[in-house]
Amino acid sequence: MQDSPLDILILGGAGRLASSLAEVWGKTHNVTSLGRAQLDIGNADLLAATLDTTRFDILVNGAAFTNVDLCESERDAARLINATAAGHMATIASARGARLIHFSTDYVFDGSLDRPLTEEDTPTPVSWYGKTKLEGEELVLTADSRHLAVRVSWVFGPARPSFIDAILNRARTESRVEAVEDKFSSPTYAIDCAEWLAPFLRPGTPGGLYHACNSGSCSWRDYGQKALELAAAAGIPLATTDVGGIRLADMKQFVAPRPVHTVLDTSKLARTTGITPRPWETALHDYIQTRHASISSAN
Repeated sequence: MQDSPLDILILGGAGRLASSLAEVWGKTHNVTSLGRAQLDIGNADLLAATLDTTRFDILVNGAAFTNVDLCESERDAARLINATAAGHMATIASARGARLIHFSTDYVFDGSLDRPLTEEDTPTPVSWYGKTKLEGEELVLTADSRHLAVRVSWVFGPARPSFIDAILNRARTESRVEAVEDKFSSPTYAIDCAEWLAPFLRPGTPGGLYHACNSGSCSWRDYGQKALELAAAAGIPLATTDVGGIRLADMKQFVAPRPVHTVLDTSKLARTTGITPRPWETALHDYIQTRHASISSAN
């Protein structure tokens, strides 16, 4: 006997990850997705009124102030979106008896540990973005033990362009492309993430803090290099298949400091759900085949 469909409300619905959640979960559940054009979550009164008049068993917060550098100069706005609004959602969802799934980031860590980071490691963010995202996590998790705070990193997927799409597009016409070679993390395929988190749509799966990303690690250069290799193998015409390396310290346009090593350990997710995330290389292969190779063959 199949479980009955749930009512799922996704905020920040135009985002790369939120859009994939809506796509995957909408096949078996009743999903309402609201983007910023439909709801400014920074408006507390409007947020409360919208949640009060919308049915949901699960509330998903896919909205965030994600421009890491702009967060440094627009600190009040960043805190409002990344922390205060998340706290409001958590309180309202808890009063409704619903679960909130809130997304956070690897940027809550300072990047000083050269090993995969677990949920037990102490977060020490070095940017205002990371600090506000950590504050949001804490507000969510203290509001209700049913709620989830899910840390993701380097998200790619079909809804909106990411680093991968940008480097592939550049390599189509440019003879030289570059990416940072001394910053490391774990890519997250948005479609996979929807499948990993599906067990949490049911109340029997415990809430709390989780890391959710594909297995393995890489630098931005490794990430881009693999993308070009997969694209070339798929028959996508490229002007170059090599990614040059640059140092993080040479990225003078960056305003906010970036953590250097934020590879996330997903053992807790696997223990809780029975799902072990597949390697990022495999997920990237599928994405390039479905997103880029199909477009190239159609042209």
